Amino acid sequence: MANQGAKKRKEENARHMANIRRLIVACNVIYVVVRMLIFHSTFTWKNWIALLLTSVAYYIPYQQLAQMANPTYADDGELLDGGFDMNTGGVCGYLHDVIYITSFVQVMSIISGKFWYTYLVIPAFGGYKSFGFIKGFMSQGSEGGIEDEKTRKKREKMEKKASRGRFAKTRNR
Repeated sequence: MANQGAKKRKEENARHMANIRRLIVACNVIYVVVRMLIFHSTFTWKNWIALLLTSVAYYIPYQQLAQMANPTYADDGELLDGGFDMNTGGVCGYLHDVIYITSFVQVMSIISGKFWYTYLVIPAFGGYKSFGFIKGFMSQGSEGGIEDEKTRKKREKMEKKASRGRFAKTRNR
């Protein structure tokens, strides 16, 4: 009973990874059947490269997610940790986004090759997040800047308020 949460997480992760695996296989099968067999007359070397690119774009995030989902066992075989929670955001969420964008691009590229431009969303979002991260390290220009009258008065008021001691109100019974 002590490791009920770890067992549950292990089962959830196994189910989650199986669903992602089914999505990847389904998208690849749809692409191969429709693009290679039905529209075989328009299938060129670029489509082989596209299939290779999407396979790599599936493989790398899937392997990282699989590593995160792996449970940890003690030396005696007891389950210690059920793996990473796949429903959290952060890197795990970004890896899921790459897989979902790849599946969208792969299936929709059957209709038009212009859907490959959707892949530009991934580096654009990475640049956006990086800019916000880097901007935090850069100076905001507030040091040594010229302060207008209103801002100065507000700052002085806040400093005066901060210098006063805080009293806790108590009830007398």
